[in-house]
Amino acid sequence: MSKRPEDIARSVQQATTAKALPPLESWHPELSGDMDLIITRDGNWLYQGAPIAREATVKLFSTILRREDDGEFYLVTPVEKWRIKVEDTPLLAHSLEARGHGEDQVLSVTTNVGESLEIGTEHPLVVGQYPGSDEPRPVVQVRHGLEARLVTAAFYDLADRVEERDVQGKSQLGVLSHGKFWKIGQGG
Repeated sequence: MSKRPEDIARSVQQATTAKALPPLESWHPELSGDMDLIITRDGNWLYQGAPIAREATVKLFSTILRREDDGEFYLVTPVEKWRIKVEDTPLLAHSLEARGHGEDQVLSVTTNVGESLEIGTEHPLVVGQYPGSDEPRPVVQVRHGLEARLVTAAFYDLADRVEERDVQGKSQLGVLSHGKFWKIGQGG
């Protein structure tokens, strides 16, 4: 077994079809070990301290990454499972776009690996805070326990669409997408 990015990428490409996402839910290999791969808070993927040069490798790795119940992140293939480090979220979300208006509005973001996510039941929006801070932590759920954090510009674009609603007797700030009101804070 090899933990070189090129070898893992080759293994995954051989096990999956070109367009479909790999079936991570059916892959359950034993832990192969720890890989010296870190995804930094600013979205850089560093292998042994150096950025992964091939964008295609990062895109592929984003499809075989999952967060398990232990809170750790793993790159998973049919026969290997490597634990990696993630400083915040493995993906970043940018380029907020809106289609439609009112209850018919659909908000979407594009991740740093080119995946488009529509905010809705499949990709819910959660705005929390960093521990010990008032700094907002807006994320969109991706899949397999992964999140994409909205970069500052996307969060500001989201804030431009905020409206105030009464939710169970409390004033809430939020945005509409796919007919649902996604809370992002308390109203004033």
